[in-house]
Amino acid sequence: MNPIIDELEKKYTDRELPVLNPGDSVKVYVRIIEGNKERTQAFEGTIIKKHGSGVSKTITVRKTFQGVGVERVFSLYSPRVERVEVLRRGDVRRSKLYYLRERSGKATRIKEKMEKR
Repeated sequence: MNPIIDELEKKYTDRELPVLNPGDSVKVYVRIIEGNKERTQAFEGTIIKKHGSGVSKTITVRKTFQGVGVERVFSLYSPRVERVEVLRRGDVRRSKLYYLRERSGKATRIKEKMEKR
């Protein structure tokens, strides 16, 4: 691609991120500014989609809160995202898990991936 753009992107993509895949349960820590106060809020859910590459890489995380599905898109290299923790690895055969939107309760469970020793 363009070496000038690659050089600019390198400055922002130096953050160390864990390997993230659809089906993984993650906790994303986001900086929130309310008035003149700043705090960190955690958003815990399942990755249903990965999109983009480089600086514009995003993940869509879905959780159910009080019976309502909540999806949030996070730009991984945004300064608002403090860190991402992988809680458990999911074993799925799709790259986009949109079918979870129609399901609720136990039907949304995803098998856990067994790690090789």
